[in-house]
Amino acid sequence: MGEVKHLVVAKFKEGVAVEETLQAMAQLVSTMDMVKSFEWGAEMLGEEMLRQGFTHVFIMTFNNGEDLASYLNHPSHTDFIGTFQAALENALVFDFPSVVIKPPA
Repeated sequence: MGEVKHLVVAKFKEGVAVEETLQAMAQLVSTMDMVKSFEWGAEMLGEEMLRQGFTHVFIMTFNNGEDLASYLNHPSHTDFIGTFQAALENALVFDFPSVVIKPPA
């Protein structure tokens, strides 16, 4: 199959300390060898109609589906996810095999 992506689009609750959540997430993935890469970003154009209140995107890359499953079932992830979900008003999650059309330079 090849690389697998884990994509989370998040809408945080009003008043949540987003920076603390981001730091905790970065710390989590830095200790997990099965995570090949981790990226995140905050929405920057402000088109409310298009983003529907979602403000942040998180993308993790795994070598394969087994590594993704290992991450999702890891005790450190299951501990963190309770805290993460408590900070969210809403989220979209997609896990998918990556189809690269134009690789990074």
